[in-house]
This record gives sequence, C-alpha cells and structure tokens, in this order.
Amino acid sequence: MSQNENVYDLVIIGGGPGGIGTSVEARALGIEKILLLEKSDNHSDTIRKFYKDNKRVDKDWQGQLVEMEGTIPFMDGTKESTLDFFDCLIDRHVIDSHFNCEVDKITKGEDGIFRVRADCGEFRGRYIVIAIGRMGKPNKPSYKIPPSIRKRVNFNLDQCNQGEKILVVGGGDTATEYAVELSESNDVTLNYRRTELTRPNPTNRKMIQEAFDTGKVKPKLGVDIEGLENLHGKVEVHFKDGTQEVFDRVIYAIGGTTPVDFLKNADLQLDATGEPVIKENLETSVEGIYIAGDIAFKSGGSIAIALNHGYRIVQDIIRHGKVRLSKPDLLQECHQKK
Repeated sequence: MSQNENVYDLVIIGGGPGGIGTSVEARALGIEKILLLEKSDNHSDTIRKFYKDNKRVDKDWQGQLVEMEGTIPFMDGTKESTLDFFDCLIDRHVIDSHFNCEVDKITKGEDGIFRVRADCGEFRGRYIVIAIGRMGKPNKPSYKIPPSIRKRVNFNLDQCNQGEKILVVGGGDTATEYAVELSESNDVTLNYRRTELTRPNPTNRKMIQEAFDTGKVKPKLGVDIEGLENLHGKVEVHFKDGTQEVFDRVIYAIGGTTPVDFLKNADLQLDATGEPVIKENLETSVEGIYIAGDIAFKSGGSIAIALNHGYRIVQDIIRHGKVRLSKPDLLQECHQKK
C-alpha cells in the first residue's frame, strides 16, 4: 500500500449539519476518500441535546431567506424530521465515519499533508473541514456554581422533572422555547438581563408573550444574576437588584462559545475576540483548513447556512485540483417529512 492510499482527500471534524453537508456534497461531486469524525456517539448531537422535541426547524433564519446552493434539498421541518433526513443522507452515501472520536490536534507536515490526532487514532488528509459548532460547548455564567447544586443546574432539558419550580436563563430562541415547553407541567420563570426579548424569531416572541400574558411563564427581565447558593438542596438565586428566589432547578440557555483551545491547537489565527480569521471562501489562515457552520459567524448561524458552507468549501477544494475525483455520486433521494 502506497503512502497516498493512507491519505484521505478530506477529513471532516464534526458530525453536525456543516459536517454532514460537506461530506455529502463532497461525495456528490466525486471526491473519493472522505472521513467524518464526531466526538459523540451519533451525528447531530447538538440538535439531539439542545433542541426540544418537535421544535420547528426552519430553512430561513432570523428573517433572512436562505437559498440552498448545493444538491441537498433541505426544507422546513421539525427536530425529528431533520434528524431522519440526515440519517438518510449519511446511510445512503456510505460516508466513512468514526463516532466517539474526539480530535485534539491538527498539524500540517512539510509534505502539505495534515495529521489529525484523535483519541481513536491518527489520520492523514489533504484538506480539513472543522465543523464542530458552538453549542457543543455551551456558555456558562461568569459566577461560580456551587458543586453541591450542580445536578440542579443544567444547560438542556435532560434532567427536568414535572412539578418543579424552574428558572430559565437566556433571551434567545432556545430559552423561550424551553420556558414555554416546561410551563406545561412546571412553575417557570424566564430571566434575561435585558428588558426586552429581541433575539427570538417572530414565532417564539409571540409564543413567549402569550405565555407571559396568561401567566404560564413569569417574566424576570431587565436584571442579571449575582450568584447562586445552596439552600437545603435547592438553588437560591441572588439577583443584582437585591432580590433572591429559590428554585428546584436552573437552566441556562445562553448560547455557546467558540472552541478557542482547539483552534489554537490547529495553529489557526484568531482575532482579538477569539474568533477564527476566515477568508471569503471559508478557508482559515492555514491553507487547506476550512470552517463550516456557526463558528464561521460571531452571531451564530442556521442549518441551511451550514449546509451551504459545505457546498462552497467542496467547490473551492475541487478548484485547487489536488484531490482524486471519480464519477460524481448521484444524490440519493432523501425527503423530509414536515
């Protein structure tokens, strides 16, 4: 076996929409050797963990019309229909994938080939796409969470029980959706440091306002949290206006952060805020390493935009003429159920 046979044309790190989009578009356009690495035990881990059941998943994002640029026919749906759609894309295109495989370092050799070090082995590739997302590393508050109540402080809905008194912290779509869903069987308060909720999409703004108006969700707006304390096994929340209240559970839905340490380990240039420096073609400061998905934008992104990133990156890679192309793989028919 020659050295070249051990080298993937494309190594994709992250099995979310950006990673799936890149792998499927690469296969559809004839790139032969593709490897997808994902640190969790399945693709789309962020959608599974942080999207509530039956959450609407819209193609268009924050009022911006998103035209699909590649071959993937993504459309409006739900959490469940989106996951089924991605299952179909991965299964029918037989993408070489390694799950439970976390990458910690990327280096570029003098031969121009990248070495990707992961806890499941080391891999070599001509091009790298980083599509790991922000929500895989959710933002945490600046104040300390006492160890004794950490099981009562969460960043998704996994540990919630019916009949609890819950504080949801955040002002975006996820926070409003969490609050409304939990209010069906819990006493829920939504806390946001600003006086108005401007970040959620129009549907969620209307939904949370109705919940406020009917008393299903109590608003605690315009005030930040000073800190948390353990009070007889429950969470006592101290607000900066001098008030305090005790909750069974606190759920933070305050977005995610760019994985700075990982990007530094790949020798990527970061700007003053720790965001990766990206060219118009989504290539980073290291030639041959691209970024797809929401870490390409400071304000986050959408599934449709991440899929488009994959298409643009693959087109750019093919233009360089350094990858082995075979007959393009006709996109297998996968349909989303609304």
